[in-house]
Amino acid sequence: MSYGMPPAEPAAPPVCPRHPDRVSYVRCQRCGRPACAECQRPAAVGIHCVDCVREMSAPQVRTRYGAPARRSDRPIVTWSIMALCGLVYLLQWLIPNDEVYQNFAYATALTEIQPWRMFTSAFLHSQGFVLHIVLNMYTLWIFGRVLEPALGRARYLAVYVISALGGSVGFFLLTPVSMNGVIGASGAIFGLFGALFVVVRQRGGDVSQLVVLIAINAVLGFMVQGIAWQAHLGGLVAGGLTTAAIAYAPRGRAQVAFQIGGIVLVVAILVILTLTRIASLGASMPTELGI
Repeated sequence: MSYGMPPAEPAAPPVCPRHPDRVSYVRCQRCGRPACAECQRPAAVGIHCVDCVREMSAPQVRTRYGAPARRSDRPIVTWSIMALCGLVYLLQWLIPNDEVYQNFAYATALTEIQPWRMFTSAFLHSQGFVLHIVLNMYTLWIFGRVLEPALGRARYLAVYVISALGGSVGFFLLTPVSMNGVIGASGAIFGLFGALFVVVRQRGGDVSQLVVLIAINAVLGFMVQGIAWQAHLGGLVAGGLTTAAIAYAPRGRAQVAFQIGGIVLVVAILVILTLTRIASLGASMPTELGI
């Protein structure tokens, strides 16, 4: 009769996956697998195996518009924008005295002294009309989950932000100077309309249904009181131009450079239009709050 635990079987020595007959206690710093002397490659720290070196040196697969191809097409940027809009809307209700609206809504009279409102206003929505945020976020979800994988996350975000800016610029150019605030993601949403139009057209698709959708929403902007059609128009144009700079850039090594150049050009045009409008208004523009 014997007592106690039986002796443990000795662990098998680690072997190189490529050469199972070779024992190796040296492991790849990237994947952690054993690597024999033949399969070791010097790295900044320790060694890498030949498989990891090959994987790192392989050319990165990219989409039609130059964005890194991803295994997942989850619209993370779209979700993030929706979450941010929802958070801001919650803060609008929780913070008293309309502080969020007063500090972040866009008023054309404040363009020169508080230009950041041209962006922040796109994340605020009407508290008196809950469907304002509901419809905008629903439309963002419908268009965003198509455009974000097509353009790539960074390019899609650029289109959205520049469309929001374009909406504010359109409102500034086409309305009198006022302290009345304008809010909502509608300008950016219309930018996505323009973006999808460009993408579908560039790929040779049928844009007739999209044109009808844009036309219906444009008409509603004129018919329904309280809708800033000027922001819709500005966002539509800015989104379309930005996406055109992305979609029609020549493919190849210089594709990203052409895209960046086109995007910078669109932003420069918006800035120049804004500064020109400010200069033309002259003394009617306040130079500090309270004037």
